[in-house]
Amino acid sequence: MSETLDDLRAALVAAVGRRRDAAGQHGDAAGRDGGDADARTAARTATATVAATVAWPAADTARAALDALDADAAGLGVVDAALTEVGDLFGLGPAALAVLAAAALPELHPAAHVLTGLLSGDEGPARPTVAVALELAGLGVTDTAARDLLDPRAPLRATGLLDVVGDDVLIARRLRVPDRVAARLVGSYLVVPEVARVLVAAEPVDVDGHAEVAAALDAGEPFVWVHAPIGTAGLATAVAACRALDVTCLAADLDRLSVHVDGTADRAVDPGLVRRTVRALALEAGLEGSVLVLAGADLAVADLDVLTQAVVPVVAVGRVPWDPRWGEQLPVGVTAGRLTRAQREELWHDAVGPRATTAEVLALRTTPQDIAVVGRRATADAARDGREPTAEDVRRAVRRLGAGHSSRVSSSGTPATLDDLVLPEHTRREVERLIGWARDRDEVLALGDLQGKGGKGTGICALFSGSPGTGKTLAAHVVADCLGADLFQVDLSTVVDKYIGETEKNLERIFAQAEQLNAVLFFDEADSLFGSRSAVNDARDRYANQEVAYLLQRMEAFEGITVLATNLRGNLDPAFARRLHFMIHFPDPDSPTRALLWRHHLDQLPGTDPDDPVDVDLLAQSLEIAGGDIRNIVLAATYDAVAAGGLVGMAGLRVAALREMAKLGRRVADERWTAADR
Repeated sequence: MSETLDDLRAALVAAVGRRRDAAGQHGDAAGRDGGDADARTAARTATATVAATVAWPAADTARAALDALDADAAGLGVVDAALTEVGDLFGLGPAALAVLAAAALPELHPAAHVLTGLLSGDEGPARPTVAVALELAGLGVTDTAARDLLDPRAPLRATGLLDVVGDDVLIARRLRVPDRVAARLVGSYLVVPEVARVLVAAEPVDVDGHAEVAAALDAGEPFVWVHAPIGTAGLATAVAACRALDVTCLAADLDRLSVHVDGTADRAVDPGLVRRTVRALALEAGLEGSVLVLAGADLAVADLDVLTQAVVPVVAVGRVPWDPRWGEQLPVGVTAGRLTRAQREELWHDAVGPRATTAEVLALRTTPQDIAVVGRRATADAARDGREPTAEDVRRAVRRLGAGHSSRVSSSGTPATLDDLVLPEHTRREVERLIGWARDRDEVLALGDLQGKGGKGTGICALFSGSPGTGKTLAAHVVADCLGADLFQVDLSTVVDKYIGETEKNLERIFAQAEQLNAVLFFDEADSLFGSRSAVNDARDRYANQEVAYLLQRMEAFEGITVLATNLRGNLDPAFARRLHFMIHFPDPDSPTRALLWRHHLDQLPGTDPDDPVDVDLLAQSLEIAGGDIRNIVLAATYDAVAAGGLVGMAGLRVAALREMAKLGRRVADERWTAADR
C-alpha cells in the first residue's frame, strides 16, 4: 500500500489493538482510581473492573480481516493515487483527506467493511461511525477543528464527497461515501443516472460572446452567467470558450428534467429533483476536473449556492438575464450570440451533406446540438432507403424534435406548403414575404440592433384578416411548416378569465411555452381579445385595459413569430397595428380564384366520375363561397360517393353544395344552377 492507505492501515491495526488490549488497560485504571470516593470515579472504576474480566469477542475476526486487507494491499495502490488526485481536485487538507479515506475504505474492500463495523460496535460489516472515522484519521472527537470537517458547509459535505447519515449524536452517526465517489476511487468514470439524464453532446461554435466567457474563465472567475434568449447559441458559446482555453467541460441541460413520460414539457420541475441533479453535476465535474456548463440554469436559481461553491468553474446558461436578487455576488454576465448563416451552413453541411443544406434548412432556428441530433436522424432515415438525406428528411426530423410538447401544438402528418394556398397574387406574395422575413431573421439581427432597444424582442408579428374560410388558418399552418416549426394554437376561451389578473397569467404561460417550443404562436378569432381599449367607466374597464396593455408589452418582447387572425380588422386597437410587421388581408375569393379552389380540392381525389363530369366553371360562378366552404362540399360529396360505391360527380357535388348553402342560410341565385335543377 502507498502512503495514505499505509497510514490508514496502521490506524486500523492500532484501533484493533486498543480494543483487544482494553481489558488489561482498564484493569490498571481500576487499580489507580480505586481510592477515589466521588460517584463519577466509582462508576469509572466499576466499568473498568468489568471490562478487565471480558475479552473483546471480535478480536480474532478483526485480526483475520486485517490479514485479508494486507493480502490485497498491492491491488489498492490505484486507490491511494485516486485519493490523492481527488484531494487535489477538491482542495482537501491532510485531515479532511484522512477522514474521506476512512469513510471510503469499507466501500473499497470487504475486509475493511468488516473492520469498520466491528470497530464501530457492530457485530458484522457496517459503515464507520464518525467517532471511528476520526480515530482512524488520528483526530479526537472533542477536537473542534475535526468536527468542523463534517460541517454541512465544509468541503467534504458541501461538495457531495461525504454524507453523514442518521439523527443520533454526531459521533454515533455513520459516514457514507456516495457510490459515484467510491467508483471514482477505483478508476471508474461512469456517471450516475441523475447526471446521465441531463448530459448533452454540445457543439462548440465561435459565436459572439464566447471570447468574453473564455476571458472570464482565464482570469479565474468561478461563476459566469450567459444570457441565452430563444434563437441564440448559449450552450455553444460556453463550450467554445472552453475549447479556446483547451480545457475539458461537462455540458448538461436542466430542461431535460421537464420532459415527462407522455412527451409533454413543463418547466415547473420538482425543486428537489433539480437540487439533486445540480449537486450530482457539481460533484461529477469536480471528480473529472472539468468546467461545468449548465444550460437551463434559470431552473436552478434556488440552488445557486451549490453552483457558486463548486470546486470547478461553472458557466450557467439561462434564458433570462442575471437577477441581482438571486445572490449576494454579481457574476460576470455575457449575452450569447446567434449563429451566422455561414456557421449554420457549415454545421448543416457536416450533419447532412450539401444536397440537404438548402435555403429552407438554413432558415430553421435550431441550436448546434439540435442540428447534430436532427442530422443523425435524417441521415439514418435516408440510409434505410439507400439514398442521401434531403431537405424533406431534415424537415421531418426537425418536426419530430419539437413535437408532442403541448396539447395546444398542432402538427399534422403532411406538412402544408405554399402550393396548398389558393390566394390572390398580392396576398400570396405577402405570405411569402412573411416566411422570407422569418427565414432571414437571424441574418438581419446579426447586422445590428435594427429591432430597436428598450426591451423590444426579435420576433415577428403578423395579422391575418378576412372572412371565415378564406385561408387564414391554413396560411398560418403553411408559415409554420415552411419554417420547420409547429403551430401553437391558442384557444381564447382558456385565456380570458373573469377573475382579475388571471388573464395576464394565462397569457404569460402561453407566450413562455411558445418561446420554449420555438413554435409559431397563432391566436385565432383574435378580435375577441385584441379589441380596442375602452374608456374607463368602472373597475372592470380599468382591469380590461390593463390586460390589453400587458398583452401589448408581451407581444413586443416575444422572441418568436406571432400570427393573429381576425374576421373584423376594424376591431383592432391602433396600438396593436404599430406593433405589427405584416397586415395581410385575405379577401373573399372572386370567380377565377374559386375555380382554382375547386380544382385544387378535386385534384386531391384519385378521380371523378367520367359519366358525370364536374362543371368547375358553373360551380365557381354560381356559388359565391369561401375556400373553406368549397372544401366542405368536396368532402361531403366524397363521403356520399364512397357510401354509394361510386366516384364523385357533378350530381353529388350539387347535392352537397345545396346542403352547405342551406347551412350558411343562403340560396343559389344563378339562373344556370336553377335551370339545371329543372
